[in-house]
Amino acid sequence: MTGPTDDLLPDPRKRAIRLEIAVVLAVTFGLSAYTAFVSLIEAVLLGLSGQKVTLNRKLSPIDLINLALNLASVFQLIAWGLLGLYLLWRSGFGPSRIGLGRFRWRPDLLGGLGLAALIGIPGLGLYVAGRALGIGVAVVPSELGDTWWRIPVLLMVAFANGWAEEVVVVAFFMTRLRQLGLSPTVVLVTSSLLRGAYHLYQGFGAGVGNVVMGLVFGYAWRRTGRLWPLIVAHGLIDAVAYVGYALLAGHLGWLDVTP
Repeated sequence: MTGPTDDLLPDPRKRAIRLEIAVVLAVTFGLSAYTAFVSLIEAVLLGLSGQKVTLNRKLSPIDLINLALNLASVFQLIAWGLLGLYLLWRSGFGPSRIGLGRFRWRPDLLGGLGLAALIGIPGLGLYVAGRALGIGVAVVPSELGDTWWRIPVLLMVAFANGWAEEVVVVAFFMTRLRQLGLSPTVVLVTSSLLRGAYHLYQGFGAGVGNVVMGLVFGYAWRRTGRLWPLIVAHGLIDAVAYVGYALLAGHLGWLDVTP
C-alpha cells in the first residue's frame, strides 16, 4: 500500500527535517526517553524489583489545585500531538493523509478494539511476568483517591496519551524518517525503539512490551493508513489500566502493588 510516508525530500530540505525531528523530540518523547533511562538506572541501583512508580499522582493536598495540575498534563499531551499535526500539515501532510480524516466507526472503532485486545491482554501478562522475574517495577496506575473528578480525568489522560504518542511517534516521526530516505523497516524499528525507551522507567519488561506495541501499531498504520484505530486502542488500554485500578484496587488482592 502506498502510505503517507512516501514523499522523499530533496537533499537541501533534509537538514531542516533532521533539525525539526530533533527539536520535536527534545520537547516531547525524546526528553521522556532520557528521563525514563535515568529513572531506570536509579531503580536498578536501588534494586529494581523493590521500586514503585505512580503514573497519575496526587499533586496537591488541595482538591481543586490537584485537579488543575492533573489537567495540565492532559493539556500538555494534547499540545504535543497538535505540534506534530501542525508541522506535518504545514509541509503538505494534512490530517487525511496521516489517517486522521473523518472518523469511521466500523474500521476505526472496531479496529481500535481489536488492537487494544491484541496488545493489552499480553501486555498485562508481560507486566506480571516482569514483576515475577524482578525486571520490572511496581506500577501504580493512580493515586488520585476517591474524588469526584478522578474517573473523568483518568479517562482524559488515557486518551490524551493515545493522541500524543500516536501522532508524534507514529505519524510525525515515521513520516519524517521516510522523507529522509530510510527504509520502511528501519523507520518502523526506530519508532518502536523510541516508544520502548520512554517507558523504561517502568522497567525492562515495559520497555520490551512497548517496543512490540510500537511494531504492531506502526505496521498497522503503514498497512491501513488510518491513525484513529491506534489512538482508540492506546486510549482504551490506558483507560482500562487507570480506571480499573482506581475502582478495583481495594477489592482485588492481586492488584496490590506493594514492592
